[in-house]
Amino acid sequence: GVSLQTLKVEIGGDSQSTDGTETSHMHTKDDLDVTRGYEWWLMKEAKKRNPNIRIYGLPWAFPGWVGNDPVTGKPSGSPFTYPDQTSLYIKNWVDGAMKTHNVTVDYLGVWNERGSSAAYAVSLKKTLADAGYDHIKLVAKDGFGTEICGLMAKDKDYREAVDIIGLHYPSDYLDYEQCRSFGKPFWASEEMSSYNDNNGAACWARIVNSHYVLSGMTSSIM
Repeated sequence: GVSLQTLKVEIGGDSQSTDGTETSHMHTKDDLDVTRGYEWWLMKEAKKRNPNIRIYGLPWAFPGWVGNDPVTGKPSGSPFTYPDQTSLYIKNWVDGAMKTHNVTVDYLGVWNERGSSAAYAVSLKKTLADAGYDHIKLVAKDGFGTEICGLMAKDKDYREAVDIIGLHYPSDYLDYEQCRSFGKPFWASEEMSSYNDNNGAACWARIVNSHYVLSGMTSSIM
């Protein structure tokens, strides 16, 4: 594990995401506890083994209140309806990592394999910068397909807010010219191999190399 370059962790959202339910640091808008859950421990243990490992936080889910009207509490059903509220929620998680656990956060994603939002991306970048976290790079959209690149091409503010284009399980047979045209790092921000043996290791090596040679992707995160 010492040679790993990046640790990607879930920002818990009080919801069953894949392998279980990870607790949120804010069950409600008036609640904040940055000692809940095991991800803090995991990040610190990774830093002990490799102080230079980069930390990448990504929500798989959000507590329901994040999408509620900040004044009336009326639900909207989306964490992007009130982007400043969602940005503050994520900023508070970063505060917990940086100030309580002494772990530097290097990257943040938008929402795992769900939607993305230009307004939210812009709000999050500003909220982080205002809090002194302008070093954090925003990855979008941690999902499938190249739609994100078309949306960024049409929206200058969106394009400027996103630092890294990250796709999941990208095929090297697709045309990524538009994604590369922005001059931003281009990643396979979630990838996989096959078997946990030498055959799987060979598969992983092929994936990493083909993504770089054929598609210009400079990171493959497994």
